[in-house]
Order: sequence, then C-alpha cells, then structure tokens
Amino acid sequence: MKKIKLGFASDHRGYELKEKLIAYFKLQEDILDITDCGTNSLNSCDYPDYAYLLGRELETNGVDFGIAICGSGIGIGIALNKMKGVYCAKVNNALEAKYTRLDNNTNAVSFSGDTSFSEAIRIVDTFIHTDFSSEERHKKRIEKVKRIEENIYD
Repeated sequence: MKKIKLGFASDHRGYELKEKLIAYFKLQEDILDITDCGTNSLNSCDYPDYAYLLGRELETNGVDFGIAICGSGIGIGIALNKMKGVYCAKVNNALEAKYTRLDNNTNAVSFSGDTSFSEAIRIVDTFIHTDFSSEERHKKRIEKVKRIEENIYD
C-alpha cells in the first residue's frame, strides 16, 4: 500500500473542519504524513495566504494531495489554480471528488467549510484513493490545459 502525504489549508471559516479532518486522517494507516499549512485559529484571515503555502507544498512535492477549505471552497480553489502545476477542483461531494481524479488527474480539492464532517471524510477519502484513469482522451485534454498554463495554446 502506497503511503500518502496530505496537505491541508484553510481560512478561518474552514479552520474547524480542517482540524477535525487532520485529526481523523492522522489515524489512517495509509497516511504517511500530514502537513498543516494553516490557518491555526478562528481569527479572520485571507485564504490566498494559505492557498499559497499549500500550493508550494504541491509544487515541490512536499505533499501528494492538497485539501483546501474556505467559506465556499471557491476562493481558495481559485488561488490554488493560479500556481503552476497545481490543479484544484472545487467539489461538493464524493462523486465529484472521484471524477476529478479519474478524469482530470487533479492534485488538490477544495470545498466549503460548511460541508458536514462525514461528507468531508468521504470527499477526501475518495479523492486520495482514486487513481487517474490514464485514458488517452483524458491525457489529451490535460495536455491542452497544460499548454494553456504555459501560454502556448494554439
């Protein structure tokens, strides 16, 4: 069984859920390491600061997967997607988490701090345990996305 390195980041609205998820996933035998990129309190803060820290962990392979939580899950996901080589999908449920890995080979997922703890566990568990399908049609589409990222799309 491959050991997984997980990174977590949140703003103040995602803080409590992030803390619960970290405690839960620390107890899972297939988790090698967890990196907490903050925030570390309920004090109001700016999600891009923590998205950046998580994105750096993804860029440098400090973590295999990133889990990002803010009020809606949208802002922190947008910030992560500004970083080269970081592909984050905002998801609402485990089915979406499955398909973003299966079809898009994303390395990060974001969701709302209002997500229930049980659904958040399902999302993260599904996300980290779903492999990319490696189907040619998906590989071709991902390569097109990478060309957009490099500003060489023609």
